[in-house]
Amino acid sequence: MKELDIAIKGMTCQHCAVTVKEELSKLPGVVVKEVRVGSARITYDEAKVSPARITSAVEEAGYTVSS
Repeated sequence: MKELDIAIKGMTCQHCAVTVKEELSKLPGVVVKEVRVGSARITYDEAKVSPARITSAVEEAGYTVSS
């Protein structure tokens, strides 16, 4: 399992954090540790999900991953 900190643009409230958490939780091999306005911390299994797919899930929730 790898740990990943994600900076996220476009989140403005706790509802945004819940939305991102729900999307990330749907991914196989992802364990959501914490989601706050502007960031998320997860662990993930590289054999089950790629960082690109994690980024896509955040974007599908309506936000942008910033580097």
